[in-house]
Amino acid sequence: MTLVLIFGGVVGLGLFMLVFGLVPQRASLTKRVAVFDAGASLARPQAAIPGQAKESEFSRRIGAGLVRFCEEQGWQLPSLRANLRLTGRSLENFLATKALLGVFGLLFAPFLVAVLPAAGVHVTFVIPIWVGVVFGAIFFFLPDLELRSKVEKMRRDFRHAIGSFLDLVAMNLAGGRGVPEALMAASEIGSGWAFWRIREALLNARISGQTPWQALGALGDEVRVDELKDLASALGLVADDGAKVRESLATRAVSLRRRELAELQGQAGERSQSMLVAQMVLCAAFLIFLMYPAIRALIGVG
Repeated sequence: MTLVLIFGGVVGLGLFMLVFGLVPQRASLTKRVAVFDAGASLARPQAAIPGQAKESEFSRRIGAGLVRFCEEQGWQLPSLRANLRLTGRSLENFLATKALLGVFGLLFAPFLVAVLPAAGVHVTFVIPIWVGVVFGAIFFFLPDLELRSKVEKMRRDFRHAIGSFLDLVAMNLAGGRGVPEALMAASEIGSGWAFWRIREALLNARISGQTPWQALGALGDEVRVDELKDLASALGLVADDGAKVRESLATRAVSLRRRELAELQGQAGERSQSMLVAQMVLCAAFLIFLMYPAIRALIGVG
């Protein structure tokens, strides 16, 4: 009876999805506006990370369909788009990876059940379905965890690069250069990807007629680094006074280094606590290993 219900539910869901896909849906005004906004944002040139991996045509097609579906539903996904822009990945590739991993996890359990009878293990038909659903959900969210950890690391590296960038700008200002020239000269000294993004933003600002601090503020909004947005606001306020600019940049550089040092000390403390817990568990296991023969002998004697 359970097998019949499950089979009927799967068939009904398949028929519903077939009818839903064949019947044309009438797009609402919200969906049309979302599609227009998404197309406008994709049409703007965006700086990518050097050494970005190439995407396959298969994943690009699947991702394009998923992105089109999200746009039709009015899902903007601003946080996800910002994280992907920071890492240099496209939304199409990310969604295609999530979908393919989810399908792989969903089919992994039935494949495993098909192999188990050869080893002499027999299970019911219901267990592979639930195991497949669990594995599909886990595999579906694995790219999100990977992206989150990578974005946190890149933003931490970006903050570290901003501290060095502020020192370089202050030195260029002390040499007699103006604020725009000092910003560009400082960005050309560094060779990391963060300096590359800053240099790209300053070059685009020169071409489009924006001020350098406006470009830095836009870059801070794009990569979601508050320190860069604060720097842009400070430069916009004191750009005409070189002495105030140098003093403000030096103060901000010292503040960033102190904050970074505090974060490193906190991470070192967390790792020390983790090592302490691991050592305590190891000692407890060793004590149990030593006491087990004596306890067993006492129980046997009693």
